[in-house]
Order: sequence, then C-alpha cells, then structure tokens
Amino acid sequence: MIRDDSFSVEERAAIYRCIAARRDVRRNFLPDPVPDAVLARVLAAGHAAPSVGFLQPWNFIVVRSDETKVALHEAFSRANAEAAEMFEGERAQLYRTLKLEGLREAPLLLCITCERDRAGPVVLGRTHQSEMDIYSTVCAVQNIWLAARAENLGVGWVSILDLADLRRILAIPDTIVPVALLCVGYVDGFATTPDLERTGWRQRLPLEELVFAERFGEKAVT
Repeated sequence: MIRDDSFSVEERAAIYRCIAARRDVRRNFLPDPVPDAVLARVLAAGHAAPSVGFLQPWNFIVVRSDETKVALHEAFSRANAEAAEMFEGERAQLYRTLKLEGLREAPLLLCITCERDRAGPVVLGRTHQSEMDIYSTVCAVQNIWLAARAENLGVGWVSILDLADLRRILAIPDTIVPVALLCVGYVDGFATTPDLERTGWRQRLPLEELVFAERFGEKAVT
C-alpha cells in the first residue's frame, strides 16, 4: 500500500536527477533577474534544512548592489592571487586559467551565515560536538543549491575570499560566522560534468573506494 507521504517513482527520479545535475556554476550567467517568488522558494528550502537541536542558526544576506559585487570581486582577486602562489609548476599554470567565481556576472549573491549563540550556551545535540551548528548551516546551503537547480538557477560557491574582507563588506558582526558566499542566477545551460573534472584538475573518485563495512578502512565484501 502506498501512503500519502510516499514519493512516486517519478518524484524520486526527479530528486536524483536534480542531485546529479547540480553544478558549481562560475560562468555564463544571464542578466535576467531572479523573480522574488523564485528567490523566496529557494530561501524557504534553505530554512527547511535540518539543524541540530532545531537551532536554525542560519541567516541569509541577499546582495544585488553592483557596488557590493565589485567590492567582493576585488577581495576575491586579492585572495586568488595569493592562492595561485601556493601551487607550483603546471598546477600553478592550470590554476591561473580557471574561472573560480561569477561575482560580477551573477544577478544576485547570497551569503549564508551561522549565528552560533542563537539558542544560548547549551544546545541539545551540540553538547559534545560544538561544530554541529556549522554543519547544520551547510545543510541549508545544500538545500538552497538543490532548490536553485530545480528552479533552473545556477549557483557557484566562492570560497577564495578572506573572511575579514567578507565581514567588512557585508557588515557581518564578529559573533556571526560567514559560511558560504553564493553566486546565483539563470545560466545559458548546465555542464554535464564538473568544471574541475573537465579541466583535468581532479576526477570524481569511485564510490566503491569510499564505502567501508563496520570499521573505517574495512572494504565491504561483494
């Protein structure tokens, strides 16, 4: 018997397709604005994420200002130049050819933060793993990413950025932890494989090498 809260075969297929088709988008953003109703659905998906102790530690900063985008891009450029110096040889040359952000091209940016003291000093589920609120916020980021893909929006996570710059530009208080800066917008198409896989930076690891039985490092018997 199929319950009312069960997913149909078609619904399951759509969810798995969305997961497989999600990409980190850094280029080919269209100038079309993201409608408020679409953004509201995407943010609602983020707010529906699981959180330890039902803490809901996230906040969402929506950025549309060109001035703010330029400031963030300048901060990225400084950090990216520093990052390029950390690689050597052919790796360094390849790094410098990669496009790693769409801060000026994307119609809007989202910064997702974590308010760690939202529920006080003692939080159910965080008593022995204090970082669980950060992990919960990352779940919100993933929800946003998948909801955006279902809305045919591209999303790119910009992590090459000094957090002090991000705090200053977006006026984020010291007590609030910036977790993710996302570029969001419609694109002219989604790649079938990740950018870094196509450029030869890294390849997807075989799943069977990552699954263990009972204890870490113990391969499952097939």
